[in-house]
Amino acid sequence: MKKLGIVITDGVGFRNFIMSDFIAEATQQFDTVILYSGLPISAYDTISKSKITIKELDVYVESKPVWFFRKWKEVAHLQKHKTFYGMKDNLLTGYPKNNSARAVLVKLIYFFTRFTHSDSSILWAEKLQFLFFSKNKITQSYLKLLKEDQPSHLFFTHQRPPFLAPFLYAAQQLKIPTSTFIFSWDNLASKGRMLGTFDYFLVWSHLMQSELLCFYPMVKKEKVKIVGTPQFEPYVMPKYKTTAEEFYVKFGLDANLKTICYSCADVSIGSNDPIVIRAIANAIRNNAINSKVQLLVRTSPAEDDSRFRAIREEFPELLWNVPKWILTRENHAESWSQRVPSEEDIKDLRSLLEYVDLNINMCSTMSLDFMLFDKPVINTVFGNQDNGLYNDQRFLNFGHFKKVVNSQSVTIAKNETELINQINEALSNPNQRTLERKAMIDLQVSESLEGTSKRIATTLSQLND
Repeated sequence: MKKLGIVITDGVGFRNFIMSDFIAEATQQFDTVILYSGLPISAYDTISKSKITIKELDVYVESKPVWFFRKWKEVAHLQKHKTFYGMKDNLLTGYPKNNSARAVLVKLIYFFTRFTHSDSSILWAEKLQFLFFSKNKITQSYLKLLKEDQPSHLFFTHQRPPFLAPFLYAAQQLKIPTSTFIFSWDNLASKGRMLGTFDYFLVWSHLMQSELLCFYPMVKKEKVKIVGTPQFEPYVMPKYKTTAEEFYVKFGLDANLKTICYSCADVSIGSNDPIVIRAIANAIRNNAINSKVQLLVRTSPAEDDSRFRAIREEFPELLWNVPKWILTRENHAESWSQRVPSEEDIKDLRSLLEYVDLNINMCSTMSLDFMLFDKPVINTVFGNQDNGLYNDQRFLNFGHFKKVVNSQSVTIAKNETELINQINEALSNPNQRTLERKAMIDLQVSESLEGTSKRIATTLSQLND
């Protein structure tokens, strides 16, 4: 009997694997499907549960020894690969600025991992991390749960959240085969260590497969399966399609004007968002943009729009799309992870991608979203080490984004003048970079959007055989 366990960790995983066709396809490939959820069960109120079982996981909180060894392996991983700009950047930004007890421990970890960061030492730190939470009551509840359910395969929809490491440990103790999906395009080349050691890996592309084998040389190539990503599958699903007329009415747009969409980063890296929005808004007011345009701002799903209150008052003519993601749980260590999207928001996003004329964002994966609809994209990076703004220009050197820059599938605006010039260029000749955009999508997503969920479910079924 084929029984698939699916581990959903957060709102983006919910979007990718619950709001795509994945559950429907998984129930075709497996006799039983169980969702182990890091979100509360209430998050699934609008989802049909006729063919699946949903079990809410108790929230695990790290003990001090577990934190220490987890931090050790993550920093060692960054030290080992610090020749890659993104890894080095995360290493530098993670270095403590004070001398609290925890900060001193982190500084100690930084010191000794400068000299000891081999794969074997990283795996040893992971072994100690897992040993220390093995007796934890939450870990024991996970063991009990998996013993009762006996899934024949356990699929983690995200490879990084450390609070899921005890669940992976429980699966390993019970010899349940595990796999994970590499969550995002930047995870391997710039982020820290995975939460643990999996048996199989599902990746977006040939590029991502080669990155995984580079950063995790102990993984065998045949254990890495190229499946595409469900992140973009809603864009080819009829249920999320809307008409142009519905789009213009929904957002109060003028169908006779061209539409620029500025998509914001979250507050942790998006402090320059208001500066860029103000630059575009002033250019529209001053007729510096050659076409008649309107600006629609989409905020980050990870937060509300409160930080934009001043700019909304300053420019009442701007139009706003605040993503309808519902906060399902208060007082969580990572509260952003507990936001889940509504069907309305996926429809809104797809309509934006399809019907606006130009996207502007700060080096976001949203660049790929708009490229899928062959829309011109400008990436704004107004900040550097010298001008007092948040230094977003450093992201141009991250491995995943350097490929975007070199491909010339987007333009890069480092100041207001460059931005306005590039807006005029993109609106006057929107097809100028069509070939480059297609090449970038082919590089980042090696499989077609159609059939992504079926491909993933079939792959997991084959791993189960």
